[in-house]
Amino acid sequence: MPAYQNRASLSVAEPLARFVEERVLPDLGLTPEAFWTDAAAIFARFIPENRTLLARRDALQAQIDDWCAVDPVRAADPAAQEAFLRDIGYLVAEPDDFAITTSDVDAEIATMAGPQLVVPALNARFVLNAANARWGSLYDAFYGTDALPGTAKPGGYDAERGAQVIAAAKAFLDDAVPLNGMKWADFSGGDLPLADPGQFVGTRGNSLLFAHHGLHIEVVIDRNHAIGATDPAGIADVLLESALTTIVDLEDSVAAVDAEDKVAGYANWLGLMRGDLAESFEKGGRTVTRELAGDRVYARPNSDDLTLPGRSLLFVRNVGHLMTNPAVLFEGQEAPEGILDAILTSTIALYDLRGLGKYRNSRAGSVYIVKPKMHGPEECAFTNALFDAVEDMLGLARHTIKVGVMDEERRTSTNLAACIHAVKGRIAFINTGFLDRTGDEIHTSMRAGPMIPKAEMKASSWIKAYEDRNVRIGLKHGLSGKAQIGKGMWAAPDRMAEMVEVKIGHPMSGANTAWVPSPTAATLHAMHYHRVDVFARQREIAGEAIPPLGPLLTIPVAQGRNWTPEEIARELDNNAQGILGYVVRWIDQGVGCSKVPDIHDIGLMEDRATLRISSQHMANWLLHGVATAADIDAAFARMAAKVDAQNANDPLYRPMAGNEATSLAFQAARALVFEGVEQPSGYTEPLLHKFRAQVKAAG
Repeated sequence: MPAYQNRASLSVAEPLARFVEERVLPDLGLTPEAFWTDAAAIFARFIPENRTLLARRDALQAQIDDWCAVDPVRAADPAAQEAFLRDIGYLVAEPDDFAITTSDVDAEIATMAGPQLVVPALNARFVLNAANARWGSLYDAFYGTDALPGTAKPGGYDAERGAQVIAAAKAFLDDAVPLNGMKWADFSGGDLPLADPGQFVGTRGNSLLFAHHGLHIEVVIDRNHAIGATDPAGIADVLLESALTTIVDLEDSVAAVDAEDKVAGYANWLGLMRGDLAESFEKGGRTVTRELAGDRVYARPNSDDLTLPGRSLLFVRNVGHLMTNPAVLFEGQEAPEGILDAILTSTIALYDLRGLGKYRNSRAGSVYIVKPKMHGPEECAFTNALFDAVEDMLGLARHTIKVGVMDEERRTSTNLAACIHAVKGRIAFINTGFLDRTGDEIHTSMRAGPMIPKAEMKASSWIKAYEDRNVRIGLKHGLSGKAQIGKGMWAAPDRMAEMVEVKIGHPMSGANTAWVPSPTAATLHAMHYHRVDVFARQREIAGEAIPPLGPLLTIPVAQGRNWTPEEIARELDNNAQGILGYVVRWIDQGVGCSKVPDIHDIGLMEDRATLRISSQHMANWLLHGVATAADIDAAFARMAAKVDAQNANDPLYRPMAGNEATSLAFQAARALVFEGVEQPSGYTEPLLHKFRAQVKAAG
C-alpha cells in the first residue's frame, strides 16, 4: 500500500504528489494548493456521472443478454435487433444535419495525409523513436525488410542488395517526382529536368526537397557518403516524410496499475512537452543517447528559409471511463483513471501551449487527446464536459483540448453521427479499430450463439459496413480538412512486403491516416500516400450513400456449423497461445505492448485489444458448449509449453508449464476466459490489473 498525502479532498499517492509538485507545477507558475483544489473539484463533479454511465452500460448489456438468450434466431435478424435496440435506448435518433466546428488544428491532422504511430508511454526509448519518425530513410526501409525480395548477405554492406534498394527507391521517385524525358536512374547530376517544376521546394546543403500530395521527399546528395560516392548523381539516400502523427499511449499498450507506473508515463509525456526527453542505452558495445530530433531548415529560391518539423505531431491517449487507479483516492476509493489523465496530460501540455519547451508540438495551439472505449454519445458528451472543466481549471480557451474519438465499441459505431455531434467543437480524429471493435462485437452479442472462428471475422458483413460507415459519416459531417479519419494497425512488423501490397487500401478508403507498428513501417506506408491522393478520394467518396445500419447489426454467429474436434482444438490453441504469449509479459514484466510470436512463430504487435478478442472468443465457445472447460484447460496446458519455448532466451521470463498453480500470469490468462462473460464489456483490464498488482506486491 503506497503512502498517501492529503491534498484538498483527495488522497494522492506520494510518488504522484511529488512528481506533480516538484516537476510539473513550478515552471508553470502554478501552486500545489490551487492545483489540487481545482483537481478535487473536477473529481467531485464528474465521479458520480462516471459511475452512472458505467451502470448504464451494464444495464443495457443485461437487457441485450436476456433478449438474445430468449430467441437467438430473432437476435440474428438485423431488423428485429434494430427495433429492440431503439426500444431500450441503445440506438438514439440521428442528429439533424450538422458540420463539425473544430478550429486551430495542425496541418498534420487536418490537411495532410500520412502514417500514424502508436507508442507505449512508459518506454522512453520507444517514445523517442516514434517522435523522431517524422522522417525516415527509404533506403534503410527497403534494405532491412522483406519489402523487396531477398535479404542482405551477412558481413557488412551487401552491394547487390544495395543496388536493388537504389533501383526501387528511384522507381518510387519516378512516380512521385517524375522527370521530363528521363528516369531517375539516368540522372547524373546538374540541372534537374522536373516534369513539374512546382514540386521543387528547396535545398539543404546539396540535398533537394520536393513536395507531392502534401508530403515532402528529400533526395540526399552527398558524394562523400559511401553510397553517394558510387551513385551517378551522388544520391546517398531518399528521405520520406513518414509518421506525421504519433499517439503517445497511456492506455492499451501499457501496464500501468499504480502511481509508480502512472508517473513513469506522465514523466515521458512531460519530457516530450519540454523537449528534454533523453534515453541512454547500450548498443554495439557503446552507450547511445537518444534525444528529440531538431527541425529541418531548407533554403528556398527567392524566398525565406523553410523550416519543417523534425518530429511527429503528438497526441496522447488517455484511459477510458472504466478503470480506476490507486494513484488518487476520492472519499477513500480509487479515482477514475481517465479523469486523472485528462487533468495531468493537459496540465503538462501547458509547457507546449506556453512555448516553454525546446520545440513546439502544436503550432496551432492545441492539445490532442485520444479518448478510447467510449460507448455512445452520452459518454462522448461526458468527455466533452470533462474537457471543458479542465480547460477552465487551466485557464484555456474553449476547445483548446481536442479529442480523438475511437470508434471501437458497438454502441459508438451504431451511433457514430451522434457521437461526433456530442464533441463537434473539439473533435480532431475518428478511427476504426478492428481489434477492440471485434472484442465488443463478441461480448455484446455473447448469448446470441457461438461466434465464427476468429480468422473469419474480417470477412464478416458487419466489418465492411463498420469500415465504410466510419469514413462516410465522418465526411458527411465535415471532418475532411479539419480532422483525421483513421484506420487501424498493421500488426505484423516483419511482414512489410504484404503491408506494402495490402495497406494501400486504407488511403484508398478515404482515410487520411492509418496505424503502423514501427518507424520503418511508417516510411514504407508513406509511399501509399504518394500513390493515392487521399483528399481527392474523399471528394469522390463524399457523394456516396452511407451504408445502412442493417449490415452493421449482423451478428457474426456461426449458423448451423458443426466443427470437428480437430478444428475446435486448433481454434482453442490459436487463442490460448495468443493470450498466454501476451499476458505472461504483462503480468510478470509489466510490458503492455511488444512483438509476440504467434502460434506459427510469426512476430505480431500485441496489446490489450488482441487479448480482448481471443479471451472473449474462448469464453463464447465455452458458454455455448462448443468447447468444454477441460478442452480449454488442455489448450492452455499445451500452449504454456509452447510459449515457454518461444521465450527461452529471455532471462527475465518465468516459465508457466509445470508452474500453473503458482504462475500468476497463467492464472490471469485462464481467468480471462473462465470469467470472460462477466467482465465489463469483455475488457481485460480489471483482471490484468488485479494480477499485475499481486506480482508487484510480491516483489
